[in-house]
Parts: sequence; structure tokens; C-alpha cells
Amino acid sequence: MTPSGTSAARAGLPKASTAARVDWVDYAKGICIVMVVMMHSVLGVELAAGETGFMHVLVAFAKPFRMPDFFLISGLFLPLVIDRDWRTYLDRKVVHFAYFYVVWVTIQFGFKAPAFAAETSWREVGLLYLESFIEPFGTLWFIYLLPIFFVVTKLTRRIPPPAIWLVAAALETARIATGWTAIDEFCARFVYFYSGYLFAPYVFALSDRARTHPALALAALATWALVDAGLVAFGASEWKVVSLVLGFAGACAIITSGTLLARMHWCNFLRFCGEHSIVIYLAFFLPMAATRTLLLRTGIIADIGTVSLIVTVLGVLGSLAIWQTALRFHADFLFERPDAFWIAPKKAGPVLQAAE
Repeated sequence: MTPSGTSAARAGLPKASTAARVDWVDYAKGICIVMVVMMHSVLGVELAAGETGFMHVLVAFAKPFRMPDFFLISGLFLPLVIDRDWRTYLDRKVVHFAYFYVVWVTIQFGFKAPAFAAETSWREVGLLYLESFIEPFGTLWFIYLLPIFFVVTKLTRRIPPPAIWLVAAALETARIATGWTAIDEFCARFVYFYSGYLFAPYVFALSDRARTHPALALAALATWALVDAGLVAFGASEWKVVSLVLGFAGACAIITSGTLLARMHWCNFLRFCGEHSIVIYLAFFLPMAATRTLLLRTGIIADIGTVSLIVTVLGVLGSLAIWQTALRFHADFLFERPDAFWIAPKKAGPVLQAAE
């Protein structure tokens, strides 16, 4: 079975013409992007401080499913666009992410280059910058990897999907560790992206059931949370096969949570974060680093857990503030791809949004 086809209905997906966005997807993406900021904030604070705080427990709890869910959602709407001609497909799925990677890796280097140069030399800094186009730099590896996933999925459409899925699952359990981020993360994450593409109808069916039976969904979420927390505490979440199962279970839990929040219209801020997850992902490093440095150097807050929480919150809010400032000062190119960097015509009208 393959979800690729000529219509959204055939793939079991909502039609792009009926809605610009899918509410629970934005909630799920919002949860994921906040967890990503939390992870980088907490681990960064703890590394700098040399001790851990209460937020470390939340980061550990989310580790088995934080990135699997993000990648699964990233592949969820691929059946709607995979039949496009190669020029349009590459424009939307490769050039789009490549543009933002180049812009923001350059910005990150602009902030970090002086420190790098102080430790080595400006020549080494230049070489390190060039290397970032082979070895993803810092927090940007996610948007570096997505275009590779999109291209591989389209290139392998003639191969039986079950065979691809089994190979992808085997790669995840193989714990490939070459030292190259793109290779290692591809092996660890592709199974989730491909599952979003392959099993999209079942994902939407899961969301529909959660929306229809909220009490049962809450009971399932409680059970999952206890199992995930127990396995993480026991150290079993990193075991082969167990990590794969927890990745999918956690992805289902986030999808269910997003659906219930959308059903109740609660936590609209999470939905807003999901709608603008690319903005947060690209820009959070700056307010996160600045807040961490300020709080740790001044020592105005002694508790490391509280510092981590503040850094997380300001990392999210600060990235949105940077986005709004950029729009106000006509620096839209930081978050919107200029016309000059499109290689295929833009399509008028609403487009169903997948994960950026």
C-alpha cells in the first residue's frame, strides 16, 4: 500500500481547498517546537552551570518522542505534493529549506565567529563555516535533513513501501554512529518521516477517534505517560526496538494531545507556536543564549531549574519578538523566502500546511 496518488481523498487526507491549516497539527507542532527549545535551553544551562535542575526530568521524559513526532508530522502531508513535477517539488521541498539554512547558519556564525577565532584563527573560522554545508551546524540540522528526506522519498516511490519501511526501521535500531550528523540522524529519523508519509490515513484516523472519544484518549495518554516515564527512569528507553516503539507511541500521544487541545480550544499559544514553528526554530538560539548568559553571570536566580525554565520561555517569546521586529523593519527575508530564490512559480490560493 502507498499513499501516493492523484488526490487527497485517496490518501485519506483533508483537501487543501477546504482549509488552510489543520488545527491539531499546529497544536502538535507547537508542543514539539516548545520541547525542542526546552531541550536546548535546559541542557545548555546545565552544561554551563555544571549541575542539573528539575527541568532535566521533563527533557528526559520527552527525549524518546520529541524528534520522532516532529519528523512524522513533517511527512504527513507529503502524499498531497509528491506527484508534483520535479522542478516544483525541489523548489518547495529543497530550495525552501536550503535558503533558510544558508541565511541562518550565516547569522549564527556571525555571533559565534569571534569566540571561535579567539580559540583558533579566522582562517579556521572560515573553514568551519564552509564545513557547515557538509556537517550541519548547531541547532539547524533539522532543516538540513528534511530536504534529504523529501528527495529520498520521491526517488524511491517505485520500491515497495514495506521494504523501505523495514530498512528504515532497521537503520533506527542499528544505532549508526559515523560521527557525521547528516548520516547518523538520517538513519535514526527517516523511519518516522517515512511513516508519516506512508501511514497518513491512519494518523488522521487516530486524530478523529481521539476527537470523538476524548475520555478514552485521556486514559490512553495517562497510560502512555506512565510507561514512558517508567522506561526512561529505568534506562530502558534507549534499548534497541524499545526506542523505536517509544518513538511511535510518543508521536501518537502528541497527536492525541494536539487533537484534544484543538477540540477544547485550549492553549491557543501552542497552536500559534505550531503555526510559526519555523520562526521559533530558526531564531530561538539568540534569546536563549543571551538569557542563559545573563542569568548565570549575574546569579540573580540561584535555582538551576528555574533558570532553565526562564531561558526556555524567553527562547520561545524572544524568537517571536525577533520575527515581529524583522517584519516591522522590512527584514522579511529572514523568515520569508524572497521571489528571487524561487525556481518554480508560486501557486495562488490556500495551501494545506505541513510541518515547515
